[in-house]
Amino acid sequence: MSTSGGNLFAVVAPSGAGKTSLVAELLRREPRIRLSISYTTRKPREGEAHGREYHFVSREVFERMVASGDFLEHANVYGNYYGTSKRWIEDELAAGEDVLLEIDWQGARQVRRLFEHMVGIFILPPSIAELARRLEARGKDAPEAIARRMASAREEVSHVLEFEYIIVNEAFETAVMDLQAVVRAARVSRARQARHLVSLLDEFR
Repeated sequence: MSTSGGNLFAVVAPSGAGKTSLVAELLRREPRIRLSISYTTRKPREGEAHGREYHFVSREVFERMVASGDFLEHANVYGNYYGTSKRWIEDELAAGEDVLLEIDWQGARQVRRLFEHMVGIFILPPSIAELARRLEARGKDAPEAIARRMASAREEVSHVLEFEYIIVNEAFETAVMDLQAVVRAARVSRARQARHLVSLLDEFR
């Protein structure tokens, strides 16, 4: 599947690498990017709102959406389902909007099968020790949950070379600038400009 419009970015990172903070700052600096709001069966955390952080739905509703082919990709993460709306992504790209997905490596692999020009970006922590420290400092998880996340991180990072860009989030500002550089480079790539500058290029022929 291809589109003649916007770029599709997929940002992947192990839990605790800082992906959510980086993406939030990127969106503040690059308001032309549309963030895909995933569907999930997990319960909202304090301060989260339906339709802002996630579309919170029941397991039954989610399974009906899967059966109807509503998701571009979906996965089971720590016992909860997460999925990306296929129709919304297609409509936004067709309208020329740049779209960003926050998903895991499995989801990114599924999306790439349909959108071969997807730009994959992997966020790494500076070290596995720093990742553990960040997870503990959040104070959100019990020790056994942190252990599960660390094990999952090892699996996630084993797929890092499947992505076009790899950003190490050691210094937040530097990592944000690197992420912004990837987005801006994609916007002026040969493939993108060939689609959008047809009339200009024709003047030189």
